[in-house]
Amino acid sequence: MFIELYVMNNEMNVTYIFLDGYVEMSKYKYAYFFLMFSAYILIICSNVTIVYLIWVNKNLHEPMYVFIAALLVNCVFYSSTTYPKLLIDFLSEKQRITYEACLVQFYFFYFVGPAEFFLLAVMSYDRYVSICKPLIYPTIMTNTTVTVFLVFSWFVPACHASIPLIMLSSTKVKLCSFNIRGIFCNNAVYTLQCVMPRSLAIFGVFAILDIVVLPILFILFSYTKILIISYRSNKEVRRKAAETCLPHLLVLFSLTLLSVYDICIVRVESDFSKTARLIMTLQIVLYHPLFNPFIYGFKMKEIYKHLKQLFWQAKVVLSKNQQ
Repeated sequence: MFIELYVMNNEMNVTYIFLDGYVEMSKYKYAYFFLMFSAYILIICSNVTIVYLIWVNKNLHEPMYVFIAALLVNCVFYSSTTYPKLLIDFLSEKQRITYEACLVQFYFFYFVGPAEFFLLAVMSYDRYVSICKPLIYPTIMTNTTVTVFLVFSWFVPACHASIPLIMLSSTKVKLCSFNIRGIFCNNAVYTLQCVMPRSLAIFGVFAILDIVVLPILFILFSYTKILIISYRSNKEVRRKAAETCLPHLLVLFSLTLLSVYDICIVRVESDFSKTARLIMTLQIVLYHPLFNPFIYGFKMKEIYKHLKQLFWQAKVVLSKNQQ
């Protein structure tokens, strides 16, 4: 393991941050590259396939499926904040990034990531109105309402992420470390500062409450109401609630666990080995973006039906070409 604290390019005046979270890079770099490149292609293909099905099939042009498409597009953006740089690092002699680029990656990671909580929140509201107030559902969930919800889901996290970015970019913030115990720039960038500004620490707590805790509480409240109404209703309502709500809850559970790890691993001192940290960090960028399309592709009845038709058509075309 190499430890380099500071590199300054005198000609370009560039400060480099070293990513010290890799394990046995010289030995396994090609295996890392193949694994992550395959995962990135699979993430893009699986998410884009579901989005394509929703786009081309008019019976899927409903708010619920529009929100699912937005969530999967968000997954592709989320993966793209880390994968291209990871693939470059796997084939590089030194895993480093300029401080400015590190802050940009930090910004997009905490813009796109929390947006998923907001998308899940509006999806829970959509399910609540659909199941608990079906008669007025068309008047509430109009195209305008869906558009406003989507803009809100991305605008609020974008604004939140810009505030720490501005604070960290300030010339008053001095760096005493140039080594991140990770493989990309997440909230580990806070450990680079000599002293974390009090305002940044306070805002960090506020941001966690505002863009993580509150959406989760809203989602749990919505699904609790749905559960109560479904329990009191007939079998058909309970079936509809189970079919459409279970995938959202599974995605929420997965996202929450990974977010808790991402928040705690930096803020709480631990004796985790480098290997354990690497494995857990890879879960954030590897597992969840693949989890979403498979959950919605196989657990949502209408999407699964169109997915089978797509595979059947592809099989028929492939058979004709072979003949």
